[in-house]
Amino acid sequence: MSETTQPGMAHTVYFWLHDGLSEDELKSFEAGVRSLEASPTVRRLFLGKPAATPSRGVVNNSFDYSLVLWFDDVAGHDAYQISPVHLKFVEEHEAKFKEVRVHDNVVLE
Repeated sequence: MSETTQPGMAHTVYFWLHDGLSEDELKSFEAGVRSLEASPTVRRLFLGKPAATPSRGVVNNSFDYSLVLWFDDVAGHDAYQISPVHLKFVEEHEAKFKEVRVHDNVVLE
């Protein structure tokens, strides 16, 4: 991972996991997400859980985990999608996913 601080693209993923996963399954999921940082085009990775912010009509804190990946550009994102690291993560953890939502955006300067 490089020290790039101004990415060209942010890939934000929200995960809703199946109810009843064990602590070990959750730890395995978290480790799997963190392994995505090894993909050559990933510049930064942030893994989080919903914040305890006040409830407002525009806030959706119903997800279990969020992931933000920074890439230099869309091409870096596209390479990540077919990278062995990403494909292994999906193969090993997709059975835990109840729902996944993705928001991709180009970062404005």
